[in-house]
Amino acid sequence: MEFSKDSKFHQQLVIVNGTLPAVLVAIDWWRGNLGANPAEFVTRATGVMTLVFLVLTLMVTPLRKLFGWNWLLKQRRLIGLFAFYYGCAHLLTYFSFDRDWHLLTVWPDILKRRFIAVGMISFLLMVPLAATSTNAMIKRLGGKRWRQLHRLTYYVAIGGVIHYLMIVKSDIRYPMAFAIAVVVLLGYRVVDKGKPSAKTA
Repeated sequence: MEFSKDSKFHQQLVIVNGTLPAVLVAIDWWRGNLGANPAEFVTRATGVMTLVFLVLTLMVTPLRKLFGWNWLLKQRRLIGLFAFYYGCAHLLTYFSFDRDWHLLTVWPDILKRRFIAVGMISFLLMVPLAATSTNAMIKRLGGKRWRQLHRLTYYVAIGGVIHYLMIVKSDIRYPMAFAIAVVVLLGYRVVDKGKPSAKTA
């Protein structure tokens, strides 16, 4: 049976942990516990969660190869969809809190503020990844082409880190932690690909 009880459990585990941050933020918003600037808190939280799930997506291949956790492979697309979900939420907070839904002001803002441009490009690269996350799209594209397309995840993660670094003006510990994680995870792929017997994941 392709979809085992273990697979279902792991899927439920990812779904619960993926939705929990959004639920907690919603509860704190309702209770008024988001500090003096709730809009900024939600914007930062959704952006950070986008990066968290992007990093988790990149961690799947190393963890599978190093520890034999093959079950992670079946959940990688779901983890990636949560990255897209929080990326959408992050974009909506920008439209709502920063632009007050005046969408005609978005393009001039992109040209004016470089970190907005980097964030927008990173988000746009996520769209084809989310759109091709189904089994039907994998069959339609073919496994090889699908894997090549989904290497865009690397550029999304890099862009997300740069976006975060450009926003932070003083304490860069958190964006640097993400930067180190992305560099290590991408570096692992370069080293692994260079091994004579290594197979592309």
